[in-house]
Amino acid sequence: MWKQVLLAFLPLLALIAIPLWLRPGEKEQSAGLEAEGDRVVIVTPNSESIRFEFGLAFRKYYRQRFGREVTLEWRTPGGTSDIVRFIADRYEAAFREEWGIKPHAPWSQDIAANFCNPRAVTGSGMAETAIQARKEFLVSNIGIGIDLFWGGGQFDQQRHAEKGFAVDAGIQQLHPEWFKPDVMPQQFSGEIFYDPLGRYYGTCLASFGICWNKQRLAELSDSNIPDNWMALGEPRFFQRIAIADPTKAGSVNKCFEMMIQQQIAVAMEKDPSTGLNRGWANGLNLIKRIAANSRYVTNSAGKVPHDVASGTAVAGICIDFYGQTEAEWSAFQSGGVPRMTFISPPGGTSVSADPIQLLRGAPNREAAVAFIEFVLSTDGQKLWNFKPGTPGGPQKYPLRRMPIRKNLYRHEYAQYMSDPEVDLYRTCSEFIYHPEWTGKYFGLLRILIKCLVLNTQTELQEAWGAIIAAGGPQAVPEAMAAFDRLPFEYDKAELARQGLQPGKNSIVEILRRQREWSESSSRNYREATRLAREGR
Repeated sequence: MWKQVLLAFLPLLALIAIPLWLRPGEKEQSAGLEAEGDRVVIVTPNSESIRFEFGLAFRKYYRQRFGREVTLEWRTPGGTSDIVRFIADRYEAAFREEWGIKPHAPWSQDIAANFCNPRAVTGSGMAETAIQARKEFLVSNIGIGIDLFWGGGQFDQQRHAEKGFAVDAGIQQLHPEWFKPDVMPQQFSGEIFYDPLGRYYGTCLASFGICWNKQRLAELSDSNIPDNWMALGEPRFFQRIAIADPTKAGSVNKCFEMMIQQQIAVAMEKDPSTGLNRGWANGLNLIKRIAANSRYVTNSAGKVPHDVASGTAVAGICIDFYGQTEAEWSAFQSGGVPRMTFISPPGGTSVSADPIQLLRGAPNREAAVAFIEFVLSTDGQKLWNFKPGTPGGPQKYPLRRMPIRKNLYRHEYAQYMSDPEVDLYRTCSEFIYHPEWTGKYFGLLRILIKCLVLNTQTELQEAWGAIIAAGGPQAVPEAMAAFDRLPFEYDKAELARQGLQPGKNSIVEILRRQREWSESSSRNYREATRLAREGR
C-alpha cells in the first residue's frame, strides 16, 4: 500500500523538486564566488554583466576592508516600472502588518494611499488617521527584506525618497570630499545627480540617442544619417524603426521626455507665451510619428540596438551604453567593420545619473552602506568604462557606461577606457533640462504615450501609412490635423495628472480617463485615414 501512495505522489514531488534543482545557487547569485558571512540584498534592473563585475570587485574590496566575506543577493523582478511597483507593494504590506499590531483604527484604503504620501501632513485637510499613519511610517524602521535599489533613473528614486521608502545612507558625512563640484556636482545641465538629503546618489552617467544600421540605411532612397530626433519621424522610416515600451523601461520614457523638452525649448525661443503648449504638442506628435514608423514596440530596451545591428530595423532609440556595446559587438562579428552606429543628437539630450539608494529598514545596513561607498569610490567608478584586464578594470565584461566622478576623465586614465573620447560633461552641456516643464509629468507621459501609441498602434500606423501614400503630410493637411489631435494641451496637463492620482480618484475613474484618451485617439486616427484616402 505504501508503495502505491509513494507512486501516486511522485509526480507532485517532481513538480516541487524541479524548480529547486533549476534555481540559481548562492554561487551564481554571488558572481561565482563561495561566501558565507555578511550579505547585501539589492533589487535592480541592471544587466547581468554589471551585477557580475560589481559583485566580484565588491567581494574583494569587502574582504580587504573588513576581513569578512560578503554575499550579494540580487533581485531582478523586471524593468524599472516592475521594481517600483514591487517595492511599493512590499512596503504597503509591511506597514499594514505593523499597523495591525498596535491599537489603531482599522486599516483602510485612505491609510494605504497616504502612509507614503508626502502631502499627508498636519494642516493638509486630510483625515487624521492618514496623517498619523504617515508620521508613524517616517519614524519607523519597517523594512521589506531588501537593502538597496540600484538603477532605474533619478525620477523613480526621487519619488521613493519623497515617499519615505529611501533613507539617508550617510555617504556625504563619511566622504564630503566626493561631493565637491569638481568631483561629483549635485546638478548638471538641469539634471539632479544626487539628493542633498542623502537618499540617493548617482553612480554613473547616461545619455540617449539614435542607433542605425549602415547597410540598411544605404538601401533607402534617402540615406541621410538620422542624427536628430525629428529625422526618426520622417516617412522614409515607415515600419523601419525599433522602439521600446516606455511603461516598461524608464530610460525610454526619459528619452521621450527629452524630445518634448527640445521641442518646448525651440517653441519658447519663438514665442514664450505659447511655447509650452506648442512645444508639448510638437513633441508628442513627433513621438506619435516615430511610433507609427516602428516595426514593433518591445518590452526590452536592450532589444532595440540588437535588432538594428542585425538589420531587423534600420534605426532605433536607445540609451548610450546599449548602443555603444552593440556597435562594438557588431564590429567584432564583422571582422572589425561596425554594422551599426550610435549618436547622441546634438542639443537633443541631457546627461542623466543612474542612482542607488538605501531602503528603509535595510536588514544589512552596514554592508549596504559599504556597497554604496565602493560604487562611488574611484576604484568602483573605474569598472564602468575601463576595459577588461586593465588596472582596476572589470575582469570579463566591458560595461561601456560613463562614470559620474569627474576625476575619472583625466588624461592618465584615457588609455584604459573603452570610450576615451566620450565626455558627457562636455558633449551634453548644450542641452539644459528644465524640470519645471515636464519633470512632474514624467509618470503622466508614460500613461499618455500608452494611450496615444500602444493601445492604438494599429489605427495609428494605418493612418500614418495612408498619409504617406497620399503624398505625405503636406499633401493632406486635413488628415494631418486629425492625426495630430491630442486629448489635452499642456495647460491642462496638471489637471490630467491630478486625475490619475490613486489617493484622489478611484481605480475605476482612473481607468475611465485612460480609456477615453485611447478611444479619442483611435477616432482621430480613423478620421485621418479617411481624409488621407480622400486626398484631403
